Amino acid sequence: MHKAGDVVLGGLFEINFFSFFPDLSFTSEPQQPTCYGFDIPGFRAAMTMTFAIDEINRKANLLPNVTLGYSLYDNCYKLGIGFRAAMSLVSGQEEQFILDKTCVGTPPVIGIVGDSSSTSSIAISSVLGSYRVPMVSYFATCSCLSDRQKFPSFFRTISSDAFQVRAMIQILNHFGWTWAGLLVSDDDYGLHAAQSFQSDFVQSGGGCLAYVEILPWENDRAELRKIVDVMKKSTARVVIVFAHESHMINLMEEVVRQNVTGLQWIASEAWTAAAVFQTPHLIPYLAGTLGIAIRRGEIPGLREFLLRIRPDLNHNNSYGNSMVKLFWEYTFQCRFAPPPAGWVEAGGALCTGQENLEDVETELLDISNLRPEYNVYKAVYALAYALDDMLQCEPGRGPFNGHSCGNLQRLEPWKLVYYLQKVNFTTPYGDQVSFDENGDALPIYDVMNWLQLPDGRTEVQNVGEVKRSASKGEELTIDEDKIFWNFESKKPPRSVCSESCPPGTRMARKKGEPVCCFDCIPCSEGKISNETDSMKCTSCPEDFWSSPQRDHCIPKKTEFLSYHEPLGICLTATSLLGTCMCTVVLGIFIYHRRTPIVRANNSELSFQLLLSLKLCFLCSLLFIGRPRLWTCQLRHAAFGISFVLCVSCILVKTMVVLAVFKASKPGGGASLKWFGVLQQRGTVIVLTSIQAAICTTWLVSASPTPHKNTQYNNDKIVFECAVGSTVGFAVLLGYIGSLASLSFLIAFIARNLPDTFNEAKLITFSMLIFCAVWVAFVPAYVSSPGKYADAVEIFAILASSFGLLLALFGPKCYIILLRPEMNTRKAIMGREIQT
Repeated sequence: MHKAGDVVLGGLFEINFFSFFPDLSFTSEPQQPTCYGFDIPGFRAAMTMTFAIDEINRKANLLPNVTLGYSLYDNCYKLGIGFRAAMSLVSGQEEQFILDKTCVGTPPVIGIVGDSSSTSSIAISSVLGSYRVPMVSYFATCSCLSDRQKFPSFFRTISSDAFQVRAMIQILNHFGWTWAGLLVSDDDYGLHAAQSFQSDFVQSGGGCLAYVEILPWENDRAELRKIVDVMKKSTARVVIVFAHESHMINLMEEVVRQNVTGLQWIASEAWTAAAVFQTPHLIPYLAGTLGIAIRRGEIPGLREFLLRIRPDLNHNNSYGNSMVKLFWEYTFQCRFAPPPAGWVEAGGALCTGQENLEDVETELLDISNLRPEYNVYKAVYALAYALDDMLQCEPGRGPFNGHSCGNLQRLEPWKLVYYLQKVNFTTPYGDQVSFDENGDALPIYDVMNWLQLPDGRTEVQNVGEVKRSASKGEELTIDEDKIFWNFESKKPPRSVCSESCPPGTRMARKKGEPVCCFDCIPCSEGKISNETDSMKCTSCPEDFWSSPQRDHCIPKKTEFLSYHEPLGICLTATSLLGTCMCTVVLGIFIYHRRTPIVRANNSELSFQLLLSLKLCFLCSLLFIGRPRLWTCQLRHAAFGISFVLCVSCILVKTMVVLAVFKASKPGGGASLKWFGVLQQRGTVIVLTSIQAAICTTWLVSASPTPHKNTQYNNDKIVFECAVGSTVGFAVLLGYIGSLASLSFLIAFIARNLPDTFNEAKLITFSMLIFCAVWVAFVPAYVSSPGKYADAVEIFAILASSFGLLLALFGPKCYIILLRPEMNTRKAIMGREIQT
């Protein structure tokens, strides 16, 4: 279809679905291929281009004094035919035909609107790009066409498949569909989409594909049966199809044959709005389909223009008029003269060209859903605005070599490419049209849904949009309340390989299966997982532990020997009891200080011993309660000094007993001068000072500190005092042990002295208890965990203190309180004479 003009634009459209190529004998000139299967939407797109050019020619503010012409070809949905047409357009070598006026021949075009197929666009643009002839496609979406190195003069008013894939992935993520099947056509459109989908689906949404199948070009029943079998066996309830109508028709026939239902179809823009599938035969299977559709637009005046279409009966050649004639014959079911042989005889009608389009129901006049047509409209205007910008260039201020401009007399297509890259205008519908550095239009898609009406008809309704903006990036807006779901539940289906792991478990990949297929393994103790991150189990912070459900961290229980627990209460009561007993005994001894039994046993050392025992009982309280720095430092120092003071007093008393015994023998009086009161006091002070020095050194070099111990129980924090220096603690205990052993040894030697000096027996017995307790303490302390180690140490302190108190002072209190008749000098002397 052609129209003359000062400047001619070419167009490639899909007017027929199918084609037939005659056999090539290579012995004669090959005949032209035959195309059949008239496509009304393709013809409407071609007519939209003629309308846009007619509208531009009538505008005074766009390309004034310049008339645009057009030359349109049918590509018959075949690469070979479309490529041949494109080469004819740019070379001007097509067979001659008569134009509207007197010119003969086809003037070369300055740009081409088309092709609709990605594969054809790749082939054509790779050639046109060498000559920088601009090509603006309205339907080729392959992301590969964004490569400016390979396709420097290619532009398009439809979004790239790269964005379409991401738009589909956003829909899948929105409904939680992580397990889907993918069907693609065996061409650049489908194969590039499959490649993008496989990589982007996992990265952006954590989903994966259950299968990827390539639809055959022809009606290969065996291959289609195999593909549908895969769909039936798969657990994926969502099927994504990147293919053209011709591929889908054959597939749906096999789907109906095998009665495959219960699937949620996701359609690419190539077949989202295709009326060929909206039939009572197919709609039970395809109802509820969600699809990506080209942005819908409105073109004022288009319907009136279409109503004025008439075949030109004066120019009856097959090149200038064949498109309209084909449409006319298809719509009115008639044939132009001369009709095919036998047509009239069979009752066929002849076309007059005066038939009225309003008298028939034709899809051509349905302009309620203009999508590819709207892109054609924008493509024509983009070329027109680019040409207008070029012609408005002022000589001497142009962007080309020597500040030159382009002109109609010597119009070079590569100059038009420069202006086309910078074009920016707004359509009457309000959409902005411009191209990025790759020649791609601003990406925007409508989200469509196939609604099955009660009367059996199908309505493809708009339920949302996906667009990219500079401020918000890629954004999906969808109205779920409007969506029709073709399921009994009337809700979105579940399509996952494995259900999300519940909180407290983590995902474990199944070997040899996609990442969406996994098992859920409970988290180990101390680790959690939640709904926001079920990929792995994360460890709780140091002071926290996992809940029983392993879904959140809770503070660890703290454990220490407390005053509020039964064990702490018992030990505290026992310590206070011992302290009170020491106080009572000290009071008894002070009250009876002038009695013989008190005076005979070195009353001053007895008082010192009672005071040190009282300190021993009290120091055990430092081991109870939450450990703090001062209690950790004081507890062992107080314990060590108190016990050394106690044992020093006992040691001195034992040595005094031996000295007194030696002094009672002839010539032994000199031994007492070494054990006078001052010497006794000095010995106790010196021995105690040594322990004080040990404690000071320990505290200065490696002081005990509070410590949170989690080694005993992972779910508990045991507060304890770290000794700081094990050597310091060992020296402290060793010094006490050495003094106790020395006291025990001396007392053991003096155990058989006369009864007057029999306190040595009491000291021997008390030191035996003391040593036994502390020898048993070491293994018990080492093997006791946490607070029980403190309890063992307190028990050892209390047991040894009670042993000393009862063994040394019990018999004396018995005599003082219950046998006062024995607490006389005569009684004590009598015992001596008797002995």
